[in-house]
Amino acid sequence: MILDCAIIGGGPAGLTAGLYATRGGLENVTMFEKGMPGGQITQSSEIENYPGVTGEISGMDLMMPWPEQCQKFGLKHEMVEVKRVSKDGNTFKIHKEDGSVTEAYSVIVCTGSSPRRAGFAGEDELFGKGVSTCATCDGFFYKGKEVAVIGGGDTALEEALYLAKICSKVYLIHRRDTFRSAPNTVKRVEKAQNIELVLNSVPEEVYGDNMGVVGIRVKNADGEIRDIKAPGVFVFVGNDVNNQTLIQEDGSFLCDVNKQGEVIVDISMRTSLSGLFAAGDMRIAAPKQVVSAAGDGAVAALGAISYVDELLNH
Repeated sequence: MILDCAIIGGGPAGLTAGLYATRGGLENVTMFEKGMPGGQITQSSEIENYPGVTGEISGMDLMMPWPEQCQKFGLKHEMVEVKRVSKDGNTFKIHKEDGSVTEAYSVIVCTGSSPRRAGFAGEDELFGKGVSTCATCDGFFYKGKEVAVIGGGDTALEEALYLAKICSKVYLIHRRDTFRSAPNTVKRVEKAQNIELVLNSVPEEVYGDNMGVVGIRVKNADGEIRDIKAPGVFVFVGNDVNNQTLIQEDGSFLCDVNKQGEVIVDISMRTSLSGLFAAGDMRIAAPKQVVSAAGDGAVAALGAISYVDELLNH
């Protein structure tokens, strides 16, 4: 049996794509997710900015009802890793880890991205307990407190400016004395009275107690160690796009990607290859928010419905 639509990835984008695709009339839709559905957000201890959700709720609790809602309309979940997606004529081939292949008329890829870790001591152990990679998600928890931001690119500086509106002080730690960011953004950071630049410095260790992060030790170019007391440490050293399923046997990509490996899509989430859609954190200019990923999934599914209808009925 050839699927009407194969969805690769089971985060907010993939689950919403599954909901809209099945409810919108596609009969044979399978979501391929190697683990439990939910995505990165399930690791967040508290969500406050998802529309319509009030009170304290964890990322896991937020995502818990989503699979059941999707499956109610016929979405199937196959718990297997997809190694590669290819296209042969009008059908796509889903190459799975167990060696089997499933065919589909359309594919929505929603495999997301993974925040890059900086690699200093304590970062992994205290991740989610004061170490974060999302200021929009977690910044409010440090209202009126001091925090540290690590990085020197556009994201790091923009997030530092965002945190400066909430926190009493932001220590911006960067390994160089110049930033890889837009000049206007750099000027805004330099003018911000509660942002202290900690340049030519690298994080050595983040430390804490059973309540979470207490502070971070950084080392400058002269080898001097500085102890910064801050309960929140935000790491912005880039993201790795999870685009492995789009890499072909010859090393090329199935569709167009940019230099960062992000999938290039139009406003309808269509890629450069007919019938292939991309949604969520893996696409260009993704805001990396649950609500945005869900919106992407809905748009991609509507596009897939139209594509399959035209393919099979014309």
